[in-house]
Amino acid sequence: MGGAGAEAVIPLAAVVGILYALWQWFVVSRVKVSGYYQSLDTGNGYHGGPVFEMDRMEEDAGEGSPDERIIMAKCAEIQHAISVGAKSFLFTQYKYLSIFMTFFAVVIFVFLGSVNTFSTKEQPCTYTQNQNCKSALANAFFTTIAFLLGAFTSVFSGYLGMKVATYANARTTLEAQKGIAPAFKIAYRSGAVMGFLLASSGLLVLYISINLFKVYYGDDWEGLFESITGYGLGGSSVALFGRVGGGIYTKAADVGADLVGKVEKNIPEDDPRNPAVIADNVGDNVGDIAGMGSDLFGSYAESTCAALYVASISSFGINHNLSAVLYPLLISAMGIIVCLLTTLFATDLLKIKAISDISCVLKRQLLISTVLMTAGIAVVTFAALPKNFTIFNFTNDKHVKNWHLFLCVSIGLWAGLVIGYTTEFYTSNAYSPVRDVADSCRTGAATNVIFGLALGYKSTIIPSFAIAASIYTSFRLASIYGVAMAALGMLSTVATGLSIDAYGPISDNAGGIAEMAGMTHEVRRRTDALDAAGNTTAAIGKGFAIGSAALVSLALFGAYVSRSGIGSIDVLDPRVFAGLMVGSMLPYWFSAMTMKSVGTAALRMVEEVRRQFNNIPGLMEGRTKPDYASCVRISTNASLQKMVPAGFLVMVSPLVAGTFFGVEALAGLLAGALVSGVQVAISASNSGGAWDNAKKYIEAGASDHAKSLGPKGSDAHKAAVIGDTVGDPLKDTSGPSINILIKLMAVESLVFAPFFAEHGGLVFK
Repeated sequence: MGGAGAEAVIPLAAVVGILYALWQWFVVSRVKVSGYYQSLDTGNGYHGGPVFEMDRMEEDAGEGSPDERIIMAKCAEIQHAISVGAKSFLFTQYKYLSIFMTFFAVVIFVFLGSVNTFSTKEQPCTYTQNQNCKSALANAFFTTIAFLLGAFTSVFSGYLGMKVATYANARTTLEAQKGIAPAFKIAYRSGAVMGFLLASSGLLVLYISINLFKVYYGDDWEGLFESITGYGLGGSSVALFGRVGGGIYTKAADVGADLVGKVEKNIPEDDPRNPAVIADNVGDNVGDIAGMGSDLFGSYAESTCAALYVASISSFGINHNLSAVLYPLLISAMGIIVCLLTTLFATDLLKIKAISDISCVLKRQLLISTVLMTAGIAVVTFAALPKNFTIFNFTNDKHVKNWHLFLCVSIGLWAGLVIGYTTEFYTSNAYSPVRDVADSCRTGAATNVIFGLALGYKSTIIPSFAIAASIYTSFRLASIYGVAMAALGMLSTVATGLSIDAYGPISDNAGGIAEMAGMTHEVRRRTDALDAAGNTTAAIGKGFAIGSAALVSLALFGAYVSRSGIGSIDVLDPRVFAGLMVGSMLPYWFSAMTMKSVGTAALRMVEEVRRQFNNIPGLMEGRTKPDYASCVRISTNASLQKMVPAGFLVMVSPLVAGTFFGVEALAGLLAGALVSGVQVAISASNSGGAWDNAKKYIEAGASDHAKSLGPKGSDAHKAAVIGDTVGDPLKDTSGPSINILIKLMAVESLVFAPFFAEHGGLVFK
């Protein structure tokens, strides 16, 4: 494949993915949601009023019975309240982020521009001998532009996910009246809209950016792809604040709603009498959807940028072999086509006949996409890469064959499947680990917490071996470029991963709407089944994100080491070892900040919900409506206030370490954060997922064992609810945010590496 062929295939695949997402949107939009309703004040500028209309039905068409029209009107009312609440929060969050991004863009430009005292003269290339590259000031400018583009695309990804989810939640609820299969298809198609739009838009923006930057850089590919690393930094910076802010919002509301509603008042989940119920459902969209979309976009952007940078300083870049340098983008393009074919199995080919079929279909999506992608990797590898070439390997170049790269990408892909299935085993209530956690609720919340923590710690074993095997094999085959491609292999089916991941919160919202709209027990049973499967798929998605984060971080770490001019890293060097100790502590410090933020906000939420139940006459009897707005304000204010210190810790740590203690200390910091962060993130996410599904296992009562622990309101069930509330901030705030921490610190270090190499280590100097 020549350079022209590569440049045609990449945008074509991206456009196909976007068109397919729009088609899925059209199919989802054929489910009608409209109706009259009264005021439901969420505190975000919405106070009800005239007809809310998403897909206007003729008012005199007479479709459905009066009860059906009332239910549809209630669904429209609740959907709109959730949508407006989520939109209002994200807009406020993005205002804060715009200020931060502007400030940090100035920091990037000043730091990188000062590498050569803001000179506009060309400088000798770092890796290409006897050639001049563009000035450090030019690199600073284009890195800043790439940073802003990455940040904007990440914001777009998060907002897009929120819009899709709030568009689909009530439609899934209404389809659940017809049966489990129609509801599943709507939820999954909606997830596919987000998955394909995010994967395709991320690929297209990166491709266009490279071509626009190339107009200025010309043959200076070293400078071109060094500046492109800013794209990954921008994406992950927004993802961090999105995950932390959204996670604090959703878990503060969730914990408050569960502790007072379920444990103290013994009312069902998502009961409209609960003052925190709207904030809880808004949180599913701003945390689990918008935050997750930005997170996976950041992983994709960073892994691609790391691979592109290493390729540009290898024989690919030196010989200006465009199709070989764009190999990472070609892998992503093939991934979009493979995921498109895979989605057809879930929406058209495999039939959902019973509730038990849901998990099987979702698991098959992972397996089918992995098998098809393996063949796709072979096609791209042997078409785009020469048979023999050299890869940058720190001091010496490494001779590599094209089939070595095929193995690297495939190893990452299959390691992701292993991590996904392991996560499912430890978080699905179909298997013994979660059932053991549920059984431990017989003796109270304390034993439930003990069993859940033990499960989380144990669940790190297989993923750690899978990641370690991927790192060792890919590095032996193709040095640090092989590790970067293994990470991209794990993320190559990101469209399917996002589809499955987004399906979960959409189903969760659908269940909440069914409860608040007063639908039948059978409808709620179906939405609960969708939600239970969604909890497991969300845990699988977090497993993929953490595994890919480990590989991406190592690839970025290798690129940082090379760019900062470190010959080798000696663990016995006191600067390196001190950095290791501090770096391994950072995930715990970060987790403490996010966990306490959720706890503080949840404390206020519990007090507010109790106050309303005690002081509003007729609330418990359902004669009056609660004040939803006050709970929404508590979550909003807490998340916006508390996300800043946690984000500041992550963003400032590499700058302080590199500037004051030098490149060796920063290398130790990155290695320590990577090693400890992966374990903390996996255990936190899986413990939280197990506690959640243990609670749902008792609530469903689908087996004799589950019935013996129930029903809802029993002592065992209350213990399970407490375990779930402990796990909520672990699985939805701290755990997912840690994988962004290790990636963001690594890519930030790579972007600022020229400055650290030139001016860093002030203390030792």
